[in-house]
Amino acid sequence: MKHPLILTPGDNDWTDCVHLQVRKVDALQLLSKVRTMFFPEGRSLGQRAIAVQSQKADPAQDKFVENLRWSMGGVTFATIHIVGSNDNYGRAPEMDAEHVERKAANVAWMKEAFARAKADNSRGLVLMIQANPGFENHWPARPKQLYFALFRGVRPPDTPQPTGYDEYIEVLAEELESYEKPVAFLHGDTHTFRIDQPLFSKKTNRRFENFTR
Repeated sequence: MKHPLILTPGDNDWTDCVHLQVRKVDALQLLSKVRTMFFPEGRSLGQRAIAVQSQKADPAQDKFVENLRWSMGGVTFATIHIVGSNDNYGRAPEMDAEHVERKAANVAWMKEAFARAKADNSRGLVLMIQANPGFENHWPARPKQLYFALFRGVRPPDTPQPTGYDEYIEVLAEELESYEKPVAFLHGDTHTFRIDQPLFSKKTNRRFENFTR
């Protein structure tokens, strides 16, 4: 790549490889390999690399070399290693342990990204993950009713099932209560292109107008 290249891992890189039929693989070994291959210290990939900060700099989180942050054009950017397939939760005890450890690091990194954007007086914040975290599970009752009323015969479950993403969405909402600059949230997965404002304030039950997916 001629330009700077920054990767945030996804479910096809390691978690979903447990479904391979041709040969048996260890997803956690693949995760270790991804971390070794794609995250040179202090810089991006690409021929024209840029400087990046890694969560590795925190001695308590030095395993998470893939969580990166940088600034460009007065905007703060951060990647957070949140993956599809329920963030690797609910499969096996060792997978659940990996999810819990990485989630704690991810939450800390997300909070630090907001803190850094505030401290630097950034024009805004861009957060990038691979998974679709399911914002709709957290919508207040009335917006959810209005949305599903568009589709005859379809209704949401009365009680959404807990997911591996719930805490991420709760932390995002908490941080946005005290952050007024624009926040762009980019994610992959689920194979549908969306531009919307899918996050609601628990204080007002209104959408955060400065938060765009």
